[in-house]
Amino acid sequence: MTTLLQDYKDKQPEIVFEWHDAETGAEGWIVINSLRNGAAGGGTRMRAGLTKEEVVSLAKVMEVKFSVCGPDIGGAKSGINFDPSDPRRDEVLRRWYAAALPILKTYYGTGGDLNVDELKDVIPITEKLGLWHPQEGIVNGHLNSTRGDKVKIIGQLRYGCAKIVEDPRFVPDGHKYAVADLITGYGVAESVRHFYDLYRGTGLKGKTAIIQGWGNVASAAASYLALEGVKILGIIDREGGIISEEGLGNEEVKELFVRKAGNKLAAAEMLPFDEVNERIWSLGADVFIPGAASKIVTRQQVEQMIASGTEVISCGANVPFEDDGVFFGPTAAWADEQISLIPDFIANCGMARVFAYFMQAEAEMTDEAVFNDVSETIRGALQQVRAFSPGPNRIATAALNSALERLMGTQEQAV
Repeated sequence: MTTLLQDYKDKQPEIVFEWHDAETGAEGWIVINSLRNGAAGGGTRMRAGLTKEEVVSLAKVMEVKFSVCGPDIGGAKSGINFDPSDPRRDEVLRRWYAAALPILKTYYGTGGDLNVDELKDVIPITEKLGLWHPQEGIVNGHLNSTRGDKVKIIGQLRYGCAKIVEDPRFVPDGHKYAVADLITGYGVAESVRHFYDLYRGTGLKGKTAIIQGWGNVASAAASYLALEGVKILGIIDREGGIISEEGLGNEEVKELFVRKAGNKLAAAEMLPFDEVNERIWSLGADVFIPGAASKIVTRQQVEQMIASGTEVISCGANVPFEDDGVFFGPTAAWADEQISLIPDFIANCGMARVFAYFMQAEAEMTDEAVFNDVSETIRGALQQVRAFSPGPNRIATAALNSALERLMGTQEQAV
């Protein structure tokens, strides 16, 4: 797979759109790895220090992800190098989407990502600019819908992503949350459940986990794991965290989910970051969910977790390892050899899959249908990997090899 992966990394993106905001100094990029079958998709993120190279890597991951969950299009990503805590954040986003509007209307679809919310940011801003939905470019470029079909599909996207989840099986705490708030974290938790069922023949009750981050993905994943009986031994966030050697149960995790401040952990019992960072990697948790920013998990942290008995890492964040380069760098490859690593393009494909699901002509709009579709997509991906490579190690390598063969049009044999 090494040659195939290097060829994919080295292949230049088909389109790079670059933007500079004269009023704030913000800069941004839309990277479209390819216009495969007429369109490309990928969310919008914002963070201080973001680079074009990071956006390139994320666009390539999105293309691999779409090969797993659909639709059968190219990968893309939007990234804005700007501090999301700056009071001018919203005006920067408005100017960004105004500049990107022609692309969003024709062949590129976007959504939320790090520090940019699908429902609170992306949809309201793009609607005011005249876009029917942030996925409209995919509907136009890929589906080539008639006006009647387009109206129906856009309607499904508008209703389905913002739909309030009412089925109690899929709401971690009984409060009102939309599909877009929960579905990616749900998929990450489901990837862990399916892993233990397929590879270990066990359920999740009695397992333990540590969680990195407490935004939508990480907090929802923790909540769904806790519903299945997993004890949360630790949570590490940007400004601190929680250590609970006896493990946080379902009710405690629910409370933390409800109390989060935006995408931050908020708890009276929070410990300083340095203390949590010193202790959390050696707690002996079975499961690790990296669900914060890209490229922040170090080789040393992974070594400590493996030495303490961690069995599986399920990547809630895209390209979570510090040295990933474009993606799947040395730490990811090494971890994949040592333990079970469920890659981001399978584990966190939930929202991408929801977009694909609602682009079907007659999508069933119930909570059960939407959540089960994501769960079955992730299970199917892991089943395909297991048929190809039955052992619990090298899951990510086997999955990536299979995806790259499809994308690069080769039949290279996995090693």
